[in-house]
Amino acid sequence: MGLSPRPAASPLPSRQAEPIRLAGEAETRGRGQASARDADAIAVRAATVGQVALARAEGLIDPDAERYLAEQRRFHLQHDPRALDEIRGIADGFGIAEADLFAHLHLSLLRARKGRREQQRDGCSAWAVSGGPDGPLLVKNRDLSGRDFGVQRVMLHTGPDIVTGGMLCVGSLGSPAAYSSGINSWGLALADTHVVAPAPAVGWLRYFLMTRLLAACRSVDEALAMIRAAPHAGGGALVLADAYGATAAVDFAGPRATTASATPVWRTNHYPGEDASPPPTAQADTIEASSRGRFRFLEQTLPDADWDVARAARLMATHTSPLAEGPLLCAHRESGTSQTLSCSIYRCRSGQLFFSDGNPCQGDWVTYCLADHAADAPQTAKRH
Repeated sequence: MGLSPRPAASPLPSRQAEPIRLAGEAETRGRGQASARDADAIAVRAATVGQVALARAEGLIDPDAERYLAEQRRFHLQHDPRALDEIRGIADGFGIAEADLFAHLHLSLLRARKGRREQQRDGCSAWAVSGGPDGPLLVKNRDLSGRDFGVQRVMLHTGPDIVTGGMLCVGSLGSPAAYSSGINSWGLALADTHVVAPAPAVGWLRYFLMTRLLAACRSVDEALAMIRAAPHAGGGALVLADAYGATAAVDFAGPRATTASATPVWRTNHYPGEDASPPPTAQADTIEASSRGRFRFLEQTLPDADWDVARAARLMATHTSPLAEGPLLCAHRESGTSQTLSCSIYRCRSGQLFFSDGNPCQGDWVTYCLADHAADAPQTAKRH
């Protein structure tokens, strides 16, 4: 089973859009980010190494942190050197230090190692269903506090290391390819949500892992096998879906991930079964304050419904509901310090991304079609 070469008409009013195209070896694709249309190097540096400078000023990056970062680098040199190649290219393209970019991707882990309570900034609500009028879907609202505004992009990656044929990713300039979500030419889609790591370890960094899963795996089964085969740095969760109708959720609460294969699946910004968080303070971020409410809302809303793209878009535009307290899926800055940066709806069998660059309640949708750019992608596959 491969992507449909002629996707059905869009079930959601939208206009066609073109992704940023990055081709070649991983380092070349990384360097190419700086040449993307409207790439703002100042904004990229503020969103990445600017955060590292603040962390150094706070004493977060000390000799112990440097030793941990060195261990992480050695791990990825062994397990995924192409991730480091991509980071090298990004750093070179934007004129920043590679070590600072690597440290930036680990800041949440470094805070957790020192026991510093992190105010949630990288939120998100993600879910997946195995079937419906539009087939398997994977959906994500990306909630952030502001630093990625202006650097979010939709990018198409092709290259010799992407054995799945190509991957369409929603990410940020200055970051690895699948920094938020993506889909490959076989219809495997994934999205992450941010959860603070209870006890960071040496292992796969989630942002590197996501990119490699899309580059190497054709199905949820293959992705779960790769995830189970290696240790993880910890932190965050993944939701996955594929063109065959398989869905799964993965929690990185420790060096060995916990996986659950079911449908539907959903994740917000805490691990299921965690004790309730402390009552939110007046300064609490809406992500921190609303994670359990969003989780309960999805738990009560997703099962036993027939989901298509249009209905998913309406769900992700929900602000409040009698089913759960507090702000829900579509976050606005006036209700707290976080805002929904975008909504992504992946239609796995046709390789389409329905994308709202901003709050989904605005109804401004565009469509990206991976099949239009994947002439060499396999059109048939056998499930393993």
